[in-house]
Amino acid sequence: MRNGFAGMVAAGLIGGGVATATLLGTGVAARDTTRTVVQQPTLGAITSPTGGAQSPSLSVRDIYKRDAPGVVFVRARSLQAEPSPFDFQQRAENVATGSGFVIDEDGRLLTNAHVVAGATDIRVTFSDDRTVEARVLGKDEDTDLALLGVDREGLDLRPLALGSSAAVQVGDPTVAIGNPFGLDRTLTTGVVSAKQRRITAPSGFSIDNVIQTDAAINPGNSGGPLLDAEGRVIGINSQIATAGSQGSVGIAFAVPIDTAKAIIPELRAHHMVSHAYLGVRGSDDAALVTLDGGGRGGVRIAQVDPGGPAARAGILGSEAVTGGDVILAVDGTPVRSMAEVDDLVSRHRPGDGCAIRLLRDGKPLTVQVQLTERPASVPLG
Repeated sequence: MRNGFAGMVAAGLIGGGVATATLLGTGVAARDTTRTVVQQPTLGAITSPTGGAQSPSLSVRDIYKRDAPGVVFVRARSLQAEPSPFDFQQRAENVATGSGFVIDEDGRLLTNAHVVAGATDIRVTFSDDRTVEARVLGKDEDTDLALLGVDREGLDLRPLALGSSAAVQVGDPTVAIGNPFGLDRTLTTGVVSAKQRRITAPSGFSIDNVIQTDAAINPGNSGGPLLDAEGRVIGINSQIATAGSQGSVGIAFAVPIDTAKAIIPELRAHHMVSHAYLGVRGSDDAALVTLDGGGRGGVRIAQVDPGGPAARAGILGSEAVTGGDVILAVDGTPVRSMAEVDDLVSRHRPGDGCAIRLLRDGKPLTVQVQLTERPASVPLG
């Protein structure tokens, strides 16, 4: 969640905690050289809007032929400390496998941050079975994205076209290419089954505007592309919903490509991303108050980080006052959900001032909050 806490996670979105969102990086996996295609008959005669006249969607075969060479197999080695009866810690090698894809001819690739977390050695394998060393150019655990770089010399790089997740609609066809269970460049198809979902990032905060798809996604697909009917990347496959097993139950989540495009320049320039932080956790109680301009909304504050900027500005949560303050607007824009609060705060940089209009004990007031850098992990649960 942007600038909030982990109270609203994917499990709550998919019904009563029956299913939970699971990161898709795998452990040690044997790599199979067989190319597997699992095709559902959903893409056939569907057309995809492109902002004007409709154009026929490519066949699944055409998309695979064009885009599969741009998808890579990622193998990340790391060392984990293990308990030891002696006065030192034993180190065991851990190998995580996942997917990634080429985004430009300079040798840059996108994957998930959790795939390469703690990695001391990263290798990527291309469709011609050539394996090369990769380095982390930048990583952001708050969006679960990592930018990798490889030496482009001698490589036949096939960058994938980046589309727009903002244009995605429920029912649009999707294509996923990745390496589930180490089976390289496996293709599956489906549709966008929901949008504007939220999932929990490795940092414990949440990622907004996530795309939900019913394309078959499994461990090892993590970091691979989710494509539209014209073969353009609309998301980066990150998590699946499970019901007590490691396999997919038909619900998968992809980080929107617009989120990636927004942070790639900062990853390239600074190797990390700065996120503004307000320091509140809200509860989306329906129809709290009448907002300016009509309609019902407002976000009740359940918790306030005692060391955060909101607390320093005097904003109160339900732990400090019965019911807690209600956020009516951020920077003059009325809000109806914590997601809207997070989105408005995320447009700021750490150090910026932000006007928060509140309702306290039935009386409106406005406070100025100086936003800070988001902490590495969620301060409160």
